[in-house]
Amino acid sequence: MGLVPTASTTAALAMGDALAVAVYVNKGFREGDFAVFHPGGRLGRRFLRVGDMMHKGEALPRVLPGASMKAAILEMTRGKLGCTAVVDEAGRLVGLITDGDLRRLMERDERPLARTAGDVMTRSPVTIARDALATAALQIMEERKITSVPVVDGERLLEGVVQIHDLWRLELF
Repeated sequence: MGLVPTASTTAALAMGDALAVAVYVNKGFREGDFAVFHPGGRLGRRFLRVGDMMHKGEALPRVLPGASMKAAILEMTRGKLGCTAVVDEAGRLVGLITDGDLRRLMERDERPLARTAGDVMTRSPVTIARDALATAALQIMEERKITSVPVVDGERLLEGVVQIHDLWRLELF
């Protein structure tokens, strides 16, 4: 009808998109950068890293291998993650005790509290690096049917724990 400049506005939008793509390619902008600049958006959440959402510091339940099971259970309760990491004196992960481990221990042992954390822990638990994508952590947990994964560095130093409920809240699926 020639009354409304629809073609020119559409052309301007296309030009703007083309310029935006040229700039982000030139600047080296990657998919993962969306997590930094648009963390609340669906695309940004897909590129969140484990280190951005892991439980760490004082919130991280951990005991030494020689700790009593009572101490391990109390630490697990304090941490509210359904697990406690078992670390050596240097802070390296040597095992993990989950609430499932506790249930299995109760089924097979008449004196479960007589054990130590080192007796009960799962040796060599599944771990993940802090720079791994949160979506990778979720995939590991779903495949292995586990709810928590310790986050370690290259020396196996415990850095945190990522928990499935935190990942579900992100609505990554």
